[in-house]
Order: sequence, then C-alpha cells, then structure tokens
Amino acid sequence: MLVRAHPVDPGHDHAPAAAPSAERRALWIALVLTAGFAVVEVAGGWWAGSLALLSDAGHMVTDVAALAIALFAQHLAQRPPSQRASYGYARAEVLAAFINALIMLAVVIGIAVEATRRLLSPAPVAGGIVIAVAAVGLAVNVLSAWLLSRGRSLNSRAAMVHVVSDLAGSVAALVAGAVIVATGWMPIDPLLSLFVAVLILRSTWLLLKAATPILMEGVPLHLSYDEIGRALTRLPGVAAVHDLHVWHMTSERAALSAHLLIRDAAEWPDTLVAAQRLLAERFGIDHVTLQPAWRSPVPGKRVIPVTPVSADDKPSMH
Repeated sequence: MLVRAHPVDPGHDHAPAAAPSAERRALWIALVLTAGFAVVEVAGGWWAGSLALLSDAGHMVTDVAALAIALFAQHLAQRPPSQRASYGYARAEVLAAFINALIMLAVVIGIAVEATRRLLSPAPVAGGIVIAVAAVGLAVNVLSAWLLSRGRSLNSRAAMVHVVSDLAGSVAALVAGAVIVATGWMPIDPLLSLFVAVLILRSTWLLLKAATPILMEGVPLHLSYDEIGRALTRLPGVAAVHDLHVWHMTSERAALSAHLLIRDAAEWPDTLVAAQRLLAERFGIDHVTLQPAWRSPVPGKRVIPVTPVSADDKPSMH
C-alpha cells in the first residue's frame, strides 16, 4: 500500500504560491534600467576605447538576458501542475538560475581573452569618458541591486549575482578611468577587467553550487539524511526504514519518500499520522510519500535500523 502523506492541512496542494508582485516589479525595473544603460555603455566604451567599459557593457547585455530569463521562469513557475508536469513548474526558476550561471562563465572567458590581448598590445583609453560613463553605470547598478535584494527565490538570487558583479565592473571601470587620467598608465584597464572577471567567477561558482544539487535532486543542505532516517525509526511500531529519499522540489521546498518496515499492520494508520507530523514539524518537509512494508527489504537496499531510545524519548502517535 502506497500512501502519500501531507501535513494536516486539507487545503494543501502542489501549486506554487503566487510570486510576490514586488519581486516581479523589481525584476522589470532592473531590466529596463539595465537595458537602457547597456546601450549607453557600449557607445561610451567604443568612443573611449576602454575594455573595462566594453566588458562591463557586454556583461550588462548578459544581465538583460538574465533578467528576461528570470521573469519568464518566474511566470512559468506559477503555472499549476498538469498531466505532463505533475509537480508543477516551480523548478523552472532553478533551471533559469543554472542557465544564467553558464552565461556568466561565458562572459568571464570573453573578458579574460580580451584583457590578455590588451595587456600584450595596449590601446589608448579616454579616461575622462570612462569615469563619466562608469559613474552613471554605478548608480544604475546600485539601484538595481537594491531592488533585487528583497527577492528570496534562487531565481532572484541569480539575477542579483549578475547585477552585483556588474556593479563591481562599474567600480573597476571608474578606478581605471581615474588611474588613466592621473597617470596615463593604460594597462590598468585590462588588469581591472581581469579582477572583475575573478569576482564574477566566484559569484557564478556559488550560484552553480546552489542550483546544481536541486537539479540533481540532492538532499537539501539544511537537512540530514541520517537524522531523518533515525527519527523515523523511533516512531512506535517501526522496525526499520529503507529506500529513503530526500530531495529538492524547488529551492525552498523539500520532498521525501520511504518504505517503513512495520511490526503490526493495524498500527499503520497511527504510524502514518505520526510520521507525517514528525516530518512536517521537525524537518519542514511538506510533501511525503510513505509505503508500509511487512517483509524485510531486498538485499542491497540501504536500511536504517531502529535506534534504541528510552520510553520517554519515543514520539507519541497521538
């Protein structure tokens, strides 16, 4: 008998909660600001001959794509479950974050290649123009970062990584312009571009590190597989736990399935309710599928045996 258990909430379903309108509005404003300034920065970078500005402009173009992907994924994530997508589409936001991280890696490679070429063959840069354009870009990125900082989803975090790394690019371009105006030392422009590339690479790595376990359906980092298994074995009537799986459904929601070896079939309804309450209240897992078993598991399965506990420590089924 396979039983899907949910917290005691008759209104529970699998449809994702509506995305906050404030988060959508922040993404739209950041998209418009970034797209508008990207055009300005491309023109300014070409006029000034600055790689720092052009690399930052190229990064801002990827920001526009990233924000557009984030908005589309957020819209898609609100669609209810269907016959072809029984879990719904909430993981679209995680997939968008992963795609954005890959785009960032391409940007880093492009900046590094061009910076190396500029170091080997320095080109003149109009420092004054660089300072003026970078200052405006810094203001735009600060505003966009502030708007996006209130978002909680991994998708918003991905967009935020783009904008913050672009903010670092504006600062680098500003410093490069100031050094060129003050000293005329041209290598500062590609050197600071490489510095920005390293910052972008670090942020991208953190984003990939967060998104990959979700796409791979790994155990959420804030949960312990063994601790969950031991907690289930402490339920009255449970002889062992096997085929335990814990994974991400979305960046903020976990799911669990397991086989519980029980001693008495008559106790299963109470055991199910106790397991449901335990997983919801202690671990925050609200999507649970449990199957009772009366026979020992097939050899080769990972079995979590019962952990001896005192009578006072055993959870109640009522």
